[in-house]
Amino acid sequence: MKFGIYTLLTATSIRPDVLARAAEERGFDSLFIAEHSHIPVKRETLWQGRAELPDAYYRTLAPFPALAAAAVASSTLLLGTAVALIPQRDVIHTAKEVATLDVISGGRALLGVGVGWNREEMRNHGIDPRTRGARLNEQLAAIKAIWTGDEPEFHGDHVDFDPIHLWPKPVREPHPPIYIGGESPAALDRLVRYGDGWLPRAATPPEEIRRVSALLADRGRPDVPITLCGLEADAGAVAALAGAGVERIGLALPTVPEPDALRALDDLAVFIEPLR
Repeated sequence: MKFGIYTLLTATSIRPDVLARAAEERGFDSLFIAEHSHIPVKRETLWQGRAELPDAYYRTLAPFPALAAAAVASSTLLLGTAVALIPQRDVIHTAKEVATLDVISGGRALLGVGVGWNREEMRNHGIDPRTRGARLNEQLAAIKAIWTGDEPEFHGDHVDFDPIHLWPKPVREPHPPIYIGGESPAALDRLVRYGDGWLPRAATPPEEIRRVSALLADRGRPDVPITLCGLEADAGAVAALAGAGVERIGLALPTVPEPDALRALDDLAVFIEPLR
């Protein structure tokens, strides 16, 4: 089992460079951070079935500048999003930002993506929430075309551009891995078609992991790596998920100032030592 750190970073939490250096020193292999561009004042969409939203969600740092800071402060740590809300993003800017992160980090970028849950946030970006899945599918195909082609073009219902020049290209060959978040039928179809890995949510039970692995094998994708982010330190849960085929767990780190975060990181390092 591989272990990483999953957290929401803010202006008052531990800095991404300090966290990356400390996580790498303590034997973690990856850092995953969440994304929200903003939280609308008037919000009807529930978060995990609840109206109240944790304060950190209102204050998250932009993911790719934060991960670039983490890249400079580390040398082996994988640097990922869990998840980037691609339907709310310009596809060309996103392709360039992730490629730039991959260059800065020497090929350590990992793009975890999802459709998002906050419908009001999407609408502020001019996105109809009903189209976000189809939009994401086209965006992923377009991003791969941009990363791998010298004069890529794309023509779809939601993404449309004529041939372009865009550099840098990613260091990683053929491109940074794209991990698909979610467990819905649409998300799993997206995983089969566009994904290099799967990002189930922390509450996903081991039996669901096994079911999806069997489904992927039946559809010609038997070796899709699985990373689960946001798990609390629970040895029994880790053992069950490892038995179900999870390759990596991003353990939840609270969004707290540096001294508290480093203490929590020390505790997580002690937790993982006998489990690796």
